[in-house]
Formats: sequence, C-alpha cells, structure tokens
Amino acid sequence: MTAHRRRDSPVEHGFPHLATVRAAITALLRRLPDDGIRPYAVSLSPADAAFTDADDLHLGAHRVASAVVAALGLPDARMVVAFRPMREAATVEPAAGPEYFIEVNDRFRTHRRDLAAALSHEVTHVLLHRLGLRFPATADDEILTDTAAALLGVGWLLLDAYREDALGHQKLGYLTPEEFGFVLAKRAVLVGEDHSAWFTSPQAYEAYVRGRALADRDLRRAPLAAADGAERRRYARERRAWTATGGTGPGGAGGPTPGGYRFERHGGGLRVTFGCPVCGQRLRLPVAGRMQARCGLCRTVLDCDT
Repeated sequence: MTAHRRRDSPVEHGFPHLATVRAAITALLRRLPDDGIRPYAVSLSPADAAFTDADDLHLGAHRVASAVVAALGLPDARMVVAFRPMREAATVEPAAGPEYFIEVNDRFRTHRRDLAAALSHEVTHVLLHRLGLRFPATADDEILTDTAAALLGVGWLLLDAYREDALGHQKLGYLTPEEFGFVLAKRAVLVGEDHSAWFTSPQAYEAYVRGRALADRDLRRAPLAAADGAERRRYARERRAWTATGGTGPGGAGGPTPGGYRFERHGGGLRVTFGCPVCGQRLRLPVAGRMQARCGLCRTVLDCDT
C-alpha cells in the first residue's frame, strides 16, 4: 500500500510499512513466553501516563517511566530519565542494565503530556532486547519497536501524541498514524480492549478508525466465513482453477492467489493455507466446507468456510 501526505502537512499517512508491521506482529507473538499476550491485557492507563506542570520534573518523569516499565512487565528494570537538547524524541541503550538511562528531548520539560509516549518506545526497546528480538535493518527494527509498543498496551500513547491543527503538527514514532491504528485494532481482537475513548487528539482518533477499518478487512477475507460475496466467489473460482490445472494454477506452484491463500494436496485431500487474520501465522485447513479453526499462535478462534 502506498503512503501519502496531506496538503501542507509533513506527516506521512497510509500504510507504507504494512508488510513489516505484519511481520513484526507475528515475530513478537512467536517470541513471547507461553502465556503470550495475556500478561499485557491491561494497557497503561491515561492516569498512570499523566505528567503535568504541577509535577516535579525529575520525580514525575521517574514515576511515569516506572509506570511504563510495570506495564511492560519489567519489574527489575530501573529507568533514569535525563533531559537534554537533541534531535530525536528520546534514546536508550538497551544493552545496558540493570539500570537504564533514557535521554529525552528538552522540549518535554514543558510539553509534558507526551513524555509517556516517548518513554513507551524506549522502554519497549529494552523489552525487545531482553526477548532477544530484533530486525536486521535499523528502520525495520524501529517499526518492530513501535508495533510491539502498540500491541503490548503502551503504544496507544504514541498515536495520541499525533496532532495537527492551524498552529502546527506533532507526530511521535516511526509508524504512520493509520498503522498505529491498525496494530491497536489487532490488539483489540486479542485482548478485547478498545482504545477509542482514550484519545485526546481528534486526529489520532480519526487515524485509529482508518487503521481499524483495514484490520477489519483482514477478518472478512476468504476462506473466513465472514468474507463478502465477491471474496467468496473469487475463492471458489480459484479453488476450481487449482483443481482443474492439477495444482499449477494460482495458489499452487505458481505462488499464492491474490487473496493470499495457497492450495496443496495432502494425502488424498485438498488443503488451503492462509495467514491468521489477527497475527499472520500460517494456518493449514482441509478444504471441507464450514469449520472452526484455532490459531496455534494467538489462539484466536476463526469461523472458516474452506
């Protein structure tokens, strides 16, 4: 999918990193311990993220950092927050420890409402280091970090920090606003949590809605039973073509179909493989009509019609 910028805005929109985001969701869920995302079922709350002018600068920053650490399940990680002039919003050296030094941009001395958002990205770097998960390219690794922050309950703050009005603009993180919304919608399916009431930025809420719409489309693709009529007809047509060509047509040796599924022979029967619409893990089901399938990675129960 292509990216775009609105007129007179430097903020990138759309879904230019979608393939990396999908890969990041799958990789993260594979690397989490056996209890998966359940320990992260409750997001960092707006109250815990609040940092106002009434707070002491350093004590307040430490309190917020500790709240992010607790939300990400890092009880033995002590964060020391320092402010200095810098180009980036914040930085951390994840290979350090057990005490981690986070440096944040001096502007957060006064723009305090978004300090927790900046910290959420940096503390997630620490978590991923401890999990031994990283992507080789630096740009992709930053996408992984934003995706993990959003999926694990602290990255909604990064989306809420996105604001545009007549006076200016602000955006934190490496995902576009819509991509943040996409990941948060995946989280909603996994843990049943809806962030829509938490956004203080109207632009963030609008981006969340657009991202959620794309995530909802994943739940309506064949061979899922919720697929619309056009999707179902295309799936049936491509399944017949695969059978007629002996497996050399679309979805066979020539690669996946436009719908992303692939057919194969197994024993005496036909199977279809496709990505879980929530986590992207490949699923393999017999072509045998209506059935329920449980994803072995994210444990989502899917109603399918193969």
